[in-house]
Amino acid sequence: LWISPIFKQVSFQETYHGYGVQNFLDVDPHFGTREDLKRMVATAHEQGLYVILDIILNHSGNVFGYEPDRYWTQDSASGRWFLDPRWDGNRYHVSGFHDRTGTPSIPFATTDLHAHASAWPDGAVWPVELQEPSSFTQKGHITNWDYDPEFLEGDFADLKDVHLGEGLVDTFHSSPALRALCEVYKFWIAFADLDGFRVDTVKHMGSGAARFFTSVIHEFTQQIGKENFYLIGEITGGRQRAFDTLEQTGMNAALGIDDIPDKVEYLVKGSRNPRDYFDLFRNSLLVQKESHVWFKNKVVTVFDDHDQVRKGQHKARFCAGTEREDKLLLNVLALNAMTLGIPCIYYGTEQGFDGAGGDDRYIREAMFGGAFGAFRSQQRHCFNEDTLVYQELAKILQLRKQEIVLRRGRQYLRQISGDGEQFDFPHMIGERIQSVVPWSRIFNDQEMLLAINTDAEQPHTAWVIVDHGLHRVGDHLRCLYSADATQRQETLVVQEVHGNTKAVLLTVPPAGFVIYA
Repeated sequence: LWISPIFKQVSFQETYHGYGVQNFLDVDPHFGTREDLKRMVATAHEQGLYVILDIILNHSGNVFGYEPDRYWTQDSASGRWFLDPRWDGNRYHVSGFHDRTGTPSIPFATTDLHAHASAWPDGAVWPVELQEPSSFTQKGHITNWDYDPEFLEGDFADLKDVHLGEGLVDTFHSSPALRALCEVYKFWIAFADLDGFRVDTVKHMGSGAARFFTSVIHEFTQQIGKENFYLIGEITGGRQRAFDTLEQTGMNAALGIDDIPDKVEYLVKGSRNPRDYFDLFRNSLLVQKESHVWFKNKVVTVFDDHDQVRKGQHKARFCAGTEREDKLLLNVLALNAMTLGIPCIYYGTEQGFDGAGGDDRYIREAMFGGAFGAFRSQQRHCFNEDTLVYQELAKILQLRKQEIVLRRGRQYLRQISGDGEQFDFPHMIGERIQSVVPWSRIFNDQEMLLAINTDAEQPHTAWVIVDHGLHRVGDHLRCLYSADATQRQETLVVQEVHGNTKAVLLTVPPAGFVIYA
């Protein structure tokens, strides 16, 4: 269970997303209290669930104001001219910490509560160790997100960049602010009995700071008996950067938000070649690793998420398109769950939430109360266990839990044929692919054959290659799961077709998903 940040936010902005922290040691009142968090984690543990908390080291909320002296800029909406504190490598003068109204009325220094009582609880930044001015880089906001050192030193819009230290990975010296944040997150582990962290914006922290934090947290958790405390880094910039960062820092896994979500979604919707997705897992081509080793437990795979950076100003959940595409929802969930990586399901996805728009809030619908989903999914309860997709997904995940092949097996996209003679990987014809897309998971001496049908209206049948060494002609593969209940328990016969190839003749129902073994 991955939970977005629950820390206390600045009081004068609606940073409901949790990334605008004002007090790193308290829970935001709209979530509840520290004790509520502890009880929630304990309840999850009683149900056999681990809890991973989303945390931030790179920045705080908008806790202080600048006095910019350069870069006159015109506001496109109002036409008003203003001085824009953008990054140029130099510091800006700080006017003060913000009070509860957003006025920078509190001196930018360790706060004297006798002189400035308004600093507690809703002003400045807490804990007090972060009030030292050197805790922040004070260099203004990022405009070039790929320029080094701008992306390391700049603010995320008005979220203020924390100075984490100096030097490269092997020569890194941690700052007092980073060491203070390490103590903060040790507290939360011990207090709430957490099982892991999702670490926000690792790219912008730098590998030195990320490695320091990883070492501190892993050593602390081992000391208190949590040998498998998991650190998942949000690492943008592609697979090579993600792999390099994991190697350098010792983090356990990367959040695969760069090229994976796009290829998962549009493969299922029929507008992306299957190899575009399945080739992502062939890490030997990229980093000289075995094909199934890295992605097996090193990358979190997800298609809907709370940022959707890949979609720019046109954010949209999977179900925000046509009704034809809605029928493919179970397919995309199955593909996500039954291929390599650590599958992650974003809340509301299995309920068909269809938020879309030019702002993050459209894909961050209300989980509790209100209208719940957006647009067509309004009044659709986020926790409805009676929907068809929810119930079928539960069956699929139960199979994944039971079968080690589906969790740890190697993975191969399979070739198909219409006549049993000419085989090729499934691919787009023109602008679409409406076809069976099969893949195998192989572990030790067992193969499971899985397939989706990207056609939401018609069943499709194809010859599908199976492993030559694991099967004999005449062997039977039994259907363990099909979206069409009448197909379950049916068998396929392994046959020898053109060129001594072993294959089965497989039918997948419209918008269907099947598993055979």
